[in-house]
Amino acid sequence: MPSRPTPVIVREVGLRDGLQSIAKVLPTERKIEWIADAHAAGQREIEVGSFVPARLLPQLADTAELVAFAKTLPGLSVSVLVPNLTGALRAIDAQADLMLVPLSASHAHSLANLRKTPDEVVAEVARIRAARDAAGSKTLIESGIGTAFGCTLQGEVAPAEVLRCMQALLDAGADRVSIADTVGYAGPSAVRDLFEQARAIAGDRFWCGHFHDTRGLALANVCAALETGVARFDASLAGIGGCPHAPGASGNATSEDLAFLLAGMGCSTGIDVARLLVLRTKVAGWLAGETLHGALWRAGLPKTFNPSTTAATAA
Repeated sequence: MPSRPTPVIVREVGLRDGLQSIAKVLPTERKIEWIADAHAAGQREIEVGSFVPARLLPQLADTAELVAFAKTLPGLSVSVLVPNLTGALRAIDAQADLMLVPLSASHAHSLANLRKTPDEVVAEVARIRAARDAAGSKTLIESGIGTAFGCTLQGEVAPAEVLRCMQALLDAGADRVSIADTVGYAGPSAVRDLFEQARAIAGDRFWCGHFHDTRGLALANVCAALETGVARFDASLAGIGGCPHAPGASGNATSEDLAFLLAGMGCSTGIDVARLLVLRTKVAGWLAGETLHGALWRAGLPKTFNPSTTAATAA
């Protein structure tokens, strides 16, 4: 079993995965303030939005503007979600550092969410890779495999199908692959088993774990994934976000809770947890009336908390 990785990256996805699940449209200037404050708190990877039609997700219509601002912040890796080649071309034009192409291992969820089969998404990734290379772009392509542990529409999703999709995505030209528990079905044992197999296939190209806290196991699943050597995890401030096909979902892993957990485990994150809690309070005010999540904000940091356990601050 690999030793626990350090440093560990917490990639903030609240500005995309979180806000797209909320009806309220947060003004662009508020999002820019969020990005700037997250960067000041030490976060160095942020998913700022998604290149989808504004009529479908007006909450994310300002993604190009957010990419442009985020690219001015030193040391910040700026990512966006793209559902297809059209979105990918916009990401390339905006010079995003990374574009995430989602694939659902559940055939039923894939058709409901993306209107494509998993293999059709793989073919789209191949087209995106060709377009990226033809443009001479340095934007990385990550493909995230969702519903990897089960699906509310289909039920069981076989690990062999997840791994088949992963190999197909790598063969199609994805630079990175990741795994997501889209509907919160995973437990630590299943995470450990699947992530070990995925790491055997993808090695260092296995980029990230994405866990939803639907049944309260997101942080436990992070711990299981850490044991396999994975060192990057998606999370959203205040735990906002989720999947429309997961009734009763409580959102994503919470950024501030995850940063606190990792600090307590001696993992370097570069994150100032106290500053992240200040940002959470600010965002909670902007999203007044929305359901937020997390535990750390209720009681605050314990008096015994030693910020030095986050080790080196991000450059």
